[in-house]
Amino acid sequence: MLPVSVADPAAGLPTWEEALFTATSAVCVTGLIVVDTPVYWSGFGEAVIAVLIQIGGLGIMTAASLLAILMARRLGLRSRLVASASVRAVGIGDVRSVVLGVAKMSIAIEGLVALILVTRFLVTYEMNGPAAVWKGVFTAISAFNNAGFALDSDSLMGYATDPWVLIPVACAVIIGGLGFPVLFELRKHIRVPEQWSMHTKLVILGSVALLVLGTITLTALEWDNPDTLGAHEVGGKLLLGFFSAVMTRTAGFNAIDTGAMSTQALFTQDLLMFIGGGPAGTAGGVKVTTFLVLFFIIVTELRGETAVNIFGRRLSRAVHREAITVALLAVAVVVLGTWILLIATSFSLDQILFEVVSAFGTVGLSTGITADLPTGAHLLLVAIMFVGRLGPITIGSALALRTRKLMFELPKERPIVG
Repeated sequence: MLPVSVADPAAGLPTWEEALFTATSAVCVTGLIVVDTPVYWSGFGEAVIAVLIQIGGLGIMTAASLLAILMARRLGLRSRLVASASVRAVGIGDVRSVVLGVAKMSIAIEGLVALILVTRFLVTYEMNGPAAVWKGVFTAISAFNNAGFALDSDSLMGYATDPWVLIPVACAVIIGGLGFPVLFELRKHIRVPEQWSMHTKLVILGSVALLVLGTITLTALEWDNPDTLGAHEVGGKLLLGFFSAVMTRTAGFNAIDTGAMSTQALFTQDLLMFIGGGPAGTAGGVKVTTFLVLFFIIVTELRGETAVNIFGRRLSRAVHREAITVALLAVAVVVLGTWILLIATSFSLDQILFEVVSAFGTVGLSTGITADLPTGAHLLLVAIMFVGRLGPITIGSALALRTRKLMFELPKERPIVG
């Protein structure tokens, strides 16, 4: 809300609502906006957004642990336990290396993507040096952290046919969305898939499957739409279809007009946004592992088997309950938020549902209605963004860490289901 944060203080300072919504969207790495980022905010304001994105992407607990390491050179037992739950470390003894590894990996990937983008902006688009550097760095931070904030009013629509911009951004989004545990394991055993854990296999399998299915579905649905893919050649259509599928995994950039997409394509994106990416990373949603665990539970029930076996391992029954709890609570948040906004606004169901799922999945895509929503709706989206960013992590960690052994069991009784 400081005057230095806006490009034109004479035109008025940000309202508390605009500042709160923007700050929440940034720290929750969502990307929904109520004011035009490159027009409304100054360089200082954009820097504040970038810092919040980086903190939100690394994770509040991880960032706090990193600061403790750098300043105190050590972690207390309480900090180690909290950080271990936050980054899904194997044990409290390796928290220091994990937290430092997260920071180093983030900086390395963001630096590489920024270098590619800055070079492209300088050579092809003839931007001046400082502008190209800042735009490349900001976009790289926003991409790796799956935030979706952009320094162009039309997001990345101006680069719709430029693979040297879209592909690096997409790669950063995919890598950030895999989750740090997967990235660490791939770094050690990328050539030996047999040594991958069940978690890594689930994330890789789910991510590849959803990206392929999402690309095929969105490309097919929008192929002849003149307002989206229809205006491009075959190569451009495939590139934009792939980019759109990647962005629905909680990134939020758009290279085509989301509001002009068909209802079927919007609903497809709803599903992809709700699932999200991998745990303990920069992505949102209920997480691909939760989705696949539920899928394998259903398959097991349909087969009439008693144990859920995945990749030659039996799935812990505690994980069954965790996945079901996270998924049902997520559905409840989305349904309740959609119902309230339908009552409070005059927008259609597909627009409202898209907005709510985008907020919960910390995606940032919108059909263009965010700024036109009333204050109450903005506050509701703020709450949903917080729940979407912190809810699945908090619930999952709480369920995994909370164990209470009962010394007795009650008699069984089976209600009729279905």
